[in-house]
Amino acid sequence: MRYRIVNGYALEELMAKEIQRSPEELATSFDFNPLAAEPKSSGSLKRRQSPLASSQYQLSILAAVDLAALPDQGNFQTTLATHHWQLLQPAELEIFQINLGKLCNMTCRHCHVDAGPDRTQEVMSRDTIEACLRALDQTSAHTVDLTGGAPELNPHFRYLVDQCVVRGKRVIDRCNLTVLLLPSMQDLPEWLAERGVEIVCSLPHYRQRNTDAQRGDGTFEKSITALQRLNEVGYGQGDPKRQLTLVSNPVGAFLSSHQASLEQEWKAGLRKHHGIGFDRLITLNNMPISRYLEWLEQSGNLQAYMQRLVNAFNPATIAGLMCRNTLSISWDGRLFDCDFNQMLDLECQPDRSTPMHIQEFNYQRLKHRQIVTGRHCFGCTAGAGSSCGGAIAE
Repeated sequence: MRYRIVNGYALEELMAKEIQRSPEELATSFDFNPLAAEPKSSGSLKRRQSPLASSQYQLSILAAVDLAALPDQGNFQTTLATHHWQLLQPAELEIFQINLGKLCNMTCRHCHVDAGPDRTQEVMSRDTIEACLRALDQTSAHTVDLTGGAPELNPHFRYLVDQCVVRGKRVIDRCNLTVLLLPSMQDLPEWLAERGVEIVCSLPHYRQRNTDAQRGDGTFEKSITALQRLNEVGYGQGDPKRQLTLVSNPVGAFLSSHQASLEQEWKAGLRKHHGIGFDRLITLNNMPISRYLEWLEQSGNLQAYMQRLVNAFNPATIAGLMCRNTLSISWDGRLFDCDFNQMLDLECQPDRSTPMHIQEFNYQRLKHRQIVTGRHCFGCTAGAGSSCGGAIAE
């Protein structure tokens, strides 16, 4: 049986019946027509064979932006040195961030992962998951941050969560919300609540228009339904063991707004109009990579946005950058300083020459590496800063 995807999030029938099949079987089991109303942004970059599917091409586009008139000519490493950070090195490792794959039930316009229903080949294997657990045991990291794509669509997701919980780790599930409505995921909110997993949910805005503009028509309504289900099992009610965090990134070519004031606005808005509660809001700047980079180019905003990032550089964000306390592991086991470097294929180089794989994990070597940086890093240091945990500086 074949299934037609009429929007980036419509995978209910497929995932209910097919999630246990191999990526190779999945790749031939359905037909795609995501976001048909907008052919320029339909499906993943890889599926469309866009030049931007190449990380090297993305880096070349960023390097070609004319920033000669700006401070340090838009060179991130020089800007660090100007503020007395000759080398950007890791601090104590606190967070193990594991990308379980690029398979997702949505195709969002801003996605820096280029995830989507067609990314069936990039799914972390059980063998790589076991290697991640062995590596985790070598460190004192207290948090395991599970991301994707939609991490829940990895067939070994629940096994990995249980293994991390047994080890006493705080577990974060980065959830797109709509995945919780798939028939095979009906029990997932309660299952995660029983294990004390923090759910970090992407919701561009608490109003329908802004959310659907970024993530596809109908997404907001589905997201509200999923949030209500999470509230029903105790999430978002102030229980530290059932913490519900919402993530907002701007719809457009500007920086995220003040996190604390937005949180109060969102809490009031969602409670008033939908009866929904959540614990905290984190705000992220959009990174100029992947599908957001495509949008910047197509809309004529790339030059202005890069200038905005560079001009908004905030030295107070450097010490708290996520690349300093986080290690990012890709679906195929490669190691990266952060999730954004992962999407640009800028691997960790503990010896400044040789990348490391999770199967040969050596924490002592990694502790002394120099963090790999580039122009995209201005996205994390602009304004109040941006990390997987939200704003960095006040």
